[in-house]
Amino acid sequence: MDSNSIISKTATELSGELESGACKAEEIAQAYLEQIDRVDGKVHAFLHRDDEDFLAQARASDERRAKGETLGPLDGIPVGLKDVISVEGQPLTAASKILKDYVSPYDATVTRKLKEAGAIIGGRLNLDEFAMGSSTENSAYGPTRNPWNLECVPGGSSGGSSAAVAAREAPLTLGSDTGGSIRQPASLCGVVGMKPTYGMVSRYGLAAFASSLDQIGPFSQTVEDAALLLETISGHDPLDSTSYPAEVPSYSNILKEDSQPCALGLPKEFFGEGMDEEVRAAVDQAIEFYKGKGYEIVELSLPTTDLSVPVYYVIATAEASSNLARYDGIRYTSRSERAENAVDVYAKSRGEGFGEEVKRRCILGAYALSSGYYDAYYLRAQKTRTLIRQDFEKAFEKVDAILTPTAPTPAFKFGEKSEDPISMYLSDVYTISTNLAGLPGLSVPCGFSQSGLPIGLQLIGKAFDEGKLLSIAHDFDREHQFGRKAPNLEG
Repeated sequence: MDSNSIISKTATELSGELESGACKAEEIAQAYLEQIDRVDGKVHAFLHRDDEDFLAQARASDERRAKGETLGPLDGIPVGLKDVISVEGQPLTAASKILKDYVSPYDATVTRKLKEAGAIIGGRLNLDEFAMGSSTENSAYGPTRNPWNLECVPGGSSGGSSAAVAAREAPLTLGSDTGGSIRQPASLCGVVGMKPTYGMVSRYGLAAFASSLDQIGPFSQTVEDAALLLETISGHDPLDSTSYPAEVPSYSNILKEDSQPCALGLPKEFFGEGMDEEVRAAVDQAIEFYKGKGYEIVELSLPTTDLSVPVYYVIATAEASSNLARYDGIRYTSRSERAENAVDVYAKSRGEGFGEEVKRRCILGAYALSSGYYDAYYLRAQKTRTLIRQDFEKAFEKVDAILTPTAPTPAFKFGEKSEDPISMYLSDVYTISTNLAGLPGLSVPCGFSQSGLPIGLQLIGKAFDEGKLLSIAHDFDREHQFGRKAPNLEG
């Protein structure tokens, strides 16, 4: 099988080819390495790769298969990881200068689960520094570019993870989502991206941004592939105190069952001003599709939606300032060469090691937690967060899932919003409330703008009802397959 044929296939299709003996894991690995060599100079999805190790993992998979000891459907399938997820013996930079020399001494739980499933860990992917951003412009090692238009951003913070799938540099990747950092870049790059329910996937080994919001989740070409990856990484983990002991069904098998049309909610707050007209048109077409399939479309209200962005940026920055206090120039972080005393080590190492956006959020968070302001900001934000969650609970008394746009616009150009933090923060206006409520959310490609940029549809489900959410998304995805379209990067 030639390399172009390999990289055009989904993970599920590649798994079938391996099972039938039509190709070997080493051939698949080599095909993706060749594709990375061809296009990553333009896209810059990868921060680190170890080709020798990559091929060694593939050969080990082939040896297992030859002995009849295959570990499952992901055995021999490459999976790229956002560079905030620990892989033993590999760098973890979080796209920050302060961690430029750090090598992880252990595997994250999701990494261990992937290895146990036989997946080939395929390199570390670019992001906004410490996952703080919506465009991947904040990486200390240069931005990732959108494969559909190299002058545009891929979204963020998991821009490298989404761009790698779109550019066919990996069939599957993992990202993290704190306020939309999987779903928004999935929308802008035209791939499937899913944030699971908070607690469904272990955060052990994830470089923390905001611990009450962070979740690891999959990117893929199709909902079918996302289901396969999600069932592999989900499940209770005693190493993560926030991990929930929920049963993990076979999402792949759920998608094979005949789906039953159900009720989809359209929150009026998500369809107001600020939405690009081409996004509106694509989402409207998706709504008409679901109507035609027999789904009941219910208009509803989530009254606290307009509070989501300010609540998020109080809670997220407060938790970030606390979590990032560990990067002090004393232990495993880079240390300033200009430091003259102990105080200098701390101040100058952080000042030189962190980028502007990270500094901005740490300062905001420290202010919100400071004496005299805690009650006015952080405590009030947490109380409002409860109201946001209650809005969703009331909505789910009427509907089975909620349908919205994923992002208000298609991908924007580099520099267009970087000088205006508020405008950048509003890029996640449709995704943030899902994190605050701890609910699962999924972005599935639903069309393209006239200029050829992808548009995403967001589906939000009940807590720990990933199977239902995937099934609803699969109904749309299998008939449209927008995620199977690939950009032309040869020119």
